[in-house]
Amino acid sequence: MKRIYREGHEIGNHTFTHENVAKVSPERALLELKLTRLLIECITGHSTILFRAPYNADSEPTTSEEIIPVALARQQNYLDIGENIDPEDWQPGIKADEIVKRVMAGVKAERGNIILLHDAGGDTREETVKALKILIPTLQKQGYHFTNLTSILHKKRSELMPEVPKTRAYYVMQLNLVLATVIYGISHFLVALFTIFIGLGLIRLFIMLYWAFKEKKKEKKLGEFPVLESYPKVSIIVPAYNEEVNIVSSLNNLLKQTYPNFDVIMVDDGSKDSTYEKAKTAFSDHPKLKIFTKANGGKATALNFGISRTDAEYVVCIDADTKLEQDAVKYLIARFLNAGPEEKIAAVAGNVKVGNAVNWLTKWQSIEYTTSQNFDRLAYAYINAITVIPGAIGSFKRSAIEEVGGYSSDTLAEDCDITVKILRKGYTVANENRAVAVTEAPESVKQFLKQRFRWTYGIMQMFWKQRQTFLNPKYKGLGLWAMPNILLFQYIIPFFSPMADLIMFFGILSGNGGKIFSYYLIFLLVDASLAFIAFIMQREKFVNLLYVIPQRFGYRWLMYIVLFRSLRRALKGEMQSWGFLKRTGNVKEIQTS
Repeated sequence: MKRIYREGHEIGNHTFTHENVAKVSPERALLELKLTRLLIECITGHSTILFRAPYNADSEPTTSEEIIPVALARQQNYLDIGENIDPEDWQPGIKADEIVKRVMAGVKAERGNIILLHDAGGDTREETVKALKILIPTLQKQGYHFTNLTSILHKKRSELMPEVPKTRAYYVMQLNLVLATVIYGISHFLVALFTIFIGLGLIRLFIMLYWAFKEKKKEKKLGEFPVLESYPKVSIIVPAYNEEVNIVSSLNNLLKQTYPNFDVIMVDDGSKDSTYEKAKTAFSDHPKLKIFTKANGGKATALNFGISRTDAEYVVCIDADTKLEQDAVKYLIARFLNAGPEEKIAAVAGNVKVGNAVNWLTKWQSIEYTTSQNFDRLAYAYINAITVIPGAIGSFKRSAIEEVGGYSSDTLAEDCDITVKILRKGYTVANENRAVAVTEAPESVKQFLKQRFRWTYGIMQMFWKQRQTFLNPKYKGLGLWAMPNILLFQYIIPFFSPMADLIMFFGILSGNGGKIFSYYLIFLLVDASLAFIAFIMQREKFVNLLYVIPQRFGYRWLMYIVLFRSLRRALKGEMQSWGFLKRTGNVKEIQTS
């Protein structure tokens, strides 16, 4: 509008929402005119006395629908501008030749002509532009010349568009314009931003699917557990803090492992309950089980303490609430034993599943473990970019742990931190889907938020600590994919996502529900298809997919709360302790066929 006025053209009122003013109430019609006039005034600094009614703008009105807008305009001191030639160039599919034909058929030599053409609507007006390139020279050759309203009416543009007096009301309008401009800029910025996010999300989706399929193909070629005369010793390290509900059943489960040469080391990290006493009573003098207690220092110190108490070549680190399938350790160690010398495998991640899917929240977490954590780990394994050996089940060469300085206590994500340190040393971190562990997921919202805050804040700490790897080609998949993925898809995009949800909500209230719902349905179908593929790969029950759609509504907002709490804590520079999650003992014992 600024450009149109600056280039010397007149601007008229055409209503605010393009309503048929002959069919709406007089109050609505007056509001349409007033809003449009105010808009023109605050943008150009000039008002207008020109009006053209939508739908009915004939220069010689005869029907009531044509007369009512003219009468309304006169009542408001507008000058009604009508046309006598309307080629209806707005019609979908109309061609330039047809527009020219309709205009030429309506031109009358004995009088002046006003031709109505439309210049809005993007590429759909391409044919109108083509028609003008034919119409203008053709009519000029026939003796017609083109003019404007000021010439016909013998008035100056300042009379048709008088300047708005610089009163207080004018400056209030200018403030309104500033606000409208800011909102316009923000809305376009968000559209561009979310378009980029959607594009990046789709690119990530297809790349991850490709890598996951390639890795799955590789897994089919993995060797079985080798037959050897003697097997390297493995120690299963179990750090525990306030785990009296689970500790006895968890240790009993571990002692059933079929790997030929292993022991279990449990480290009580200064529990305030009877964790240590229960374990000591149940397993006193057990030949395969060592039980220690120490002053509370966090999970990392408990793991380091347990590792320092073994001479085993390999260690398997698990959480105290975890239960393993009987062959889990065999599958983990088989990856080391069957590896070629070029692989340099230093750690192997297991497959974690939720063992207490007893309510909506735990079922949502079960889906997330399948579709996000385990699926992502499968894809990342293909480019050697696994960033987290899960605390629930992971195996390491003890020498590799010692080489990187053991677990660190300066982040809450000690399992993520040690994995990245191992990758930085040039080792391979492998994935073993056959090594299955089931863990106890938080069953209450309070406990869930507490756990996820620790994870989110801890990964944020790890990212800052290992920031020199970010986009560093020296670290290959870790630097060029995994670290940027953490920043973009775990922090930046989720930070803006609540705004997208709110825009969708208000969009539905504004009457665009049908269009918005169709877009959102496409998003949900894409999301569900990814979950479907992940469920096939993980051999999960498809009935659980029914929880995917409600998960996207309730679960996502819980994760937003976690993210913003973590960001607030990071900005304040506060630390966080290992903490305690209240256990229920609802993890079912794994039945191995």
